[in-house]
Amino acid sequence: MKKILLIALVVMGAGFASAQSKIAHLNSQEIMEAMPSYKEAVTKLQTFEREGYEELQAMKADFDKAVQDYQIQVQSGNLTPVLQQSKEQRLAKKEQDLMERQQSLQTEMQAYSQELNQPILETVEKAVKIVSDRSSYDYVFDVSTLMIHNGPDITKEVIEEIVKIEAAAATTPQ
Repeated sequence: MKKILLIALVVMGAGFASAQSKIAHLNSQEIMEAMPSYKEAVTKLQTFEREGYEELQAMKADFDKAVQDYQIQVQSGNLTPVLQQSKEQRLAKKEQDLMERQQSLQTEMQAYSQELNQPILETVEKAVKIVSDRSSYDYVFDVSTLMIHNGPDITKEVIEEIVKIEAAAATTPQ
């Protein structure tokens, strides 16, 4: 009987505690799209991606030409077995270099993306903290994680705070 009474008290206490929590939500996608630093990061990342793609295309074109030249030489019968083996090894090396560069570019792009996004995420987190502290919110959720979001939407307040933070950072000498 004592256990049942204790469990009932714990459940009721949890209910009272959650009833007193202040909860708000925001739209992180809308916030990111409103940030000049995010737009700049996206542009930088797209430029990096395009340059990497162009580099890979050039390497692939070089490889394709080397394969074509090799096939012409094989068909003409001008290659001795030793030369043929040597050219095949060079082709295999070119192909391996191409694959390694592709993997390397993917890793570099991931690292660059993280490098660009880290200060943006820190700014968003700082702005959310300022707004949530100002209004005494205990929890702030992103609408993408909620099925129902009837509480206050603080997206616009967070965007305003980010504008202030980014303006202050732009005027502060590094």
